[in-house]
Amino acid sequence: MDNLSGQTTRRGLWLLSAASVFALIAGCGGGDDAIDDARDRDNSFPPAKNANDDFTSGTTGDSSNASGLERNEVRVTMEVPTSVAPDGEPTRRNLRIIEPDTITVYRTDQSLRELASVDARSRTENSGRTVIAFRGGLPLGPDVIIEASYGNTRLRALAADADRDVKINPFSEYLVANALGSYSADEFNRVMDCVNDADSTLCLNKYVWPTLADQVHDFEIDIPDNLGARGAITLLEERGDFARYVSSMTDLALLGEESTGRIEASSADYHSVFWGVELGQTFRESSLAGSGQWGVRLAREETVTDQNGTGYVYPGLTLTSFDAFNIKVTSLASDIPYDRKTLVHRSDNEFFNRTDWDRNTHSSSPGAATLEDDIRLLAGRALFQSITGRSSSEIIGWTRNPYHLDAYVGGGSEQPDRFLSGYFTAGKAIELRSEGGELKRERTLEDHYLSVFELNLLRQEGFDRQQALNGKSYNLVYLAIRIGDENQPMVVESGVGDWQINGQTVTQAATTTALHRGNTGTVSVSPGTRNASWVISERRSRVWDPNDGNRIVSNGRLNLDTNAAPDLDETPDIAIGAATPDGTLLGFNLDTNAIGDGLMVAAEQAETAPPTSGQYRLQGATLGLSQGRNRLAHFDNALLVIESSGSARLEGRRLDTVHRVDAETVSAPIAREPEDVALTYSASNDGTATFTNTDSTLTMNGFFTNDQNQFFLQIRDTQGNEEVLGLVMATRLPD
Repeated sequence: MDNLSGQTTRRGLWLLSAASVFALIAGCGGGDDAIDDARDRDNSFPPAKNANDDFTSGTTGDSSNASGLERNEVRVTMEVPTSVAPDGEPTRRNLRIIEPDTITVYRTDQSLRELASVDARSRTENSGRTVIAFRGGLPLGPDVIIEASYGNTRLRALAADADRDVKINPFSEYLVANALGSYSADEFNRVMDCVNDADSTLCLNKYVWPTLADQVHDFEIDIPDNLGARGAITLLEERGDFARYVSSMTDLALLGEESTGRIEASSADYHSVFWGVELGQTFRESSLAGSGQWGVRLAREETVTDQNGTGYVYPGLTLTSFDAFNIKVTSLASDIPYDRKTLVHRSDNEFFNRTDWDRNTHSSSPGAATLEDDIRLLAGRALFQSITGRSSSEIIGWTRNPYHLDAYVGGGSEQPDRFLSGYFTAGKAIELRSEGGELKRERTLEDHYLSVFELNLLRQEGFDRQQALNGKSYNLVYLAIRIGDENQPMVVESGVGDWQINGQTVTQAATTTALHRGNTGTVSVSPGTRNASWVISERRSRVWDPNDGNRIVSNGRLNLDTNAAPDLDETPDIAIGAATPDGTLLGFNLDTNAIGDGLMVAAEQAETAPPTSGQYRLQGATLGLSQGRNRLAHFDNALLVIESSGSARLEGRRLDTVHRVDAETVSAPIAREPEDVALTYSASNDGTATFTNTDSTLTMNGFFTNDQNQFFLQIRDTQGNEEVLGLVMATRLPD
């Protein structure tokens, strides 16, 4: 195989033809008692291959079934809950494929009424599937609905679908009712003005709808056997991450052309500093089935060797901008190898840690994003499935749900030097079996819920550590998790402090807070310090050049070590990280026995007055430990508002996942929208900042960057008998 640089994913370079541009940028049913007739009659379901029962890496969860279609055609499949058609063909998410009794196509608005007919024709394939051809071209907006009925169950879907494989099921029905149905008449008109924009500069957000209609089917949310259509939709309403994703994408479609643009560079490559913390439930071993499980994921370099040679994959992301057919597009794709550690917490307060997970990959499907006011990058992001253990007795397929990206882009419009995001995604580990050369889904081994920090820092050849870092002072904050100690199976540690860099020497002074889970389940808190002297050095990369072969270059990657810098392929004692080209922002993946697996962020100390106003998007994670309970809270596009030099407020919108130890239950993400929290705010000209609530139970302590656009903060809270520790980043919103 060819050697790989960071901007080349394991699936190869993304090559886009003009014809593929549109594919790239194109994102109540009946009641539970209305199924008697359908349940009692024989079901003639189609003999076609059920592609959704297969599992393939390098694809998103919703396998496409669009082969053989003309450019103006869509293929329609109806999927209903098990209780509606018990004999239907089983497929993902515990749904059943059936042949609908009727299929209709019509035009609607936010009222969801049938307003007009659509110039379309239909045909039935030998498989039993219905194919609909739109004579005026495929719909792009939310105004064309395909409705199917089976017995007394009626479900709807948008005709606009990026892969032209329209699935009509409770997920599509939720989208129609809660996205399109949530608009006012004025908002719907704004959306359709964008869809119908035929001027020379097209409105990019018309392509939200095909993306959204397609990505709702990537969510791995199982519908229980006892729910009908209405019960399934209610379940989705209560699923915080799904409902928030649909709501955020619906808002994105309202973003006007006047506030959108694109990054000017034709391409920009970034080092990814990636750290994820997860809470979930394991069913893998019978003795542990149902127990809660913490996990941590840490970005790694990867060497891939086959008969064609050796390739090197460095965690990275690529932004690509181009104009095609007068459409301004910013596309992004990433490939991040990672290692994983987990800790099972059983109901009897027995703990089981596992560190031998196969190396995995967290990679995003290439897709378009909208740049808002040159500062926020917005998109619906689909993540690829992956497979581990292919040559072992246990083959595991890993699914990942889509998420709404709201990222900060800073450091210049031509080639931004940072792309910072925090997001939440759920997923499953699924046992796979080999059948006729294909991998088929078996039982679910895990449900897991993941909060991610992703710091993408511009990669630039010729990086000079001495010039970029030497003699500078930095503020820093970190969060790390240590698991597996016999007496303290889980420790969460956070530190806030500063660095002084002279030559290769880093002198650290930091105060720390640690949460401890003892081996009897008890929780304790301890303050401390973590002062140290470390060595920082350039970590060079192998970059493939088709003319020269491998070149070894310095392009912004860093080692943090206890002594001398390691060789090219050695792992340093403390961390691997990266820097922006000018050294103003550093990120590291901590990996030590003493501190744990974590994320450290350092920014050059500010030399400016602190911000006294502004709104900041707050993203990040907190871990809550109490007797008998574990909680992962993800700040889901919360808001930090600085009102003056001494006051601020927090709108702490979150997604909470709760593990109740005795009951051996782990909740699906619950959407929380607490009331505003008034904060006392203090900050210094060196960039340090503190936010505290009125009774001092909540403190956010950290720093802001010199441009006043980013805060990185340790969060410490006590809520009753629960002790909370976490890390958040707040990035400026457009004025």
